[in-house]
Amino acid sequence: MRELISAGAIAMRVRELGHEISRDYRDSPGLVLVGVLRGSFCFLADLARAIDLPVRIDVMALRSYAGETGGAVEMLAGPFDPVEGADVLLVEDIIERGATTARAAGMLMAGGARSVEVCTLLWKPSGGGTPGRYTGFEVPDAFVVGYGLDLDQQYRNLPFVAVLDEAGGAPGA
Repeated sequence: MRELISAGAIAMRVRELGHEISRDYRDSPGLVLVGVLRGSFCFLADLARAIDLPVRIDVMALRSYAGETGGAVEMLAGPFDPVEGADVLLVEDIIERGATTARAAGMLMAGGARSVEVCTLLWKPSGGGTPGRYTGFEVPDAFVVGYGLDLDQQYRNLPFVAVLDEAGGAPGA
């Protein structure tokens, strides 16, 4: 495992994103942060604290089948409160192809959101998807874990983002 983005760099970038979002939504009639579970939970919590505006927080759970390109995206749960008339900021851990993000944004618009924008911690350009309006970091075409991202539900609790070696190298390995 190799550290790719340090905890300090993440904290600094999250603060910057919080300032940008606070500036851009200062006149919003109501901002709702909707995190895509499970990967966004660390980023969602830190980002919410970095935004200097009243915000509502909600979550959605989606599943894309077997990571297949063009695979179906299924809604499992959420959002739990109405988004009608609200400006929604969809909070993602990583955008690769963008299929999950597009599906979630479409569901939120269909729910009556006034607007839907995307804030993603990581963007992988090699996946072919487009970055969010707010993007933390561009990452290479490698499998990344930490700060909410996982491999078989492991490594989400790392305070940094790391690239796994080919053997799926565990911390300290």
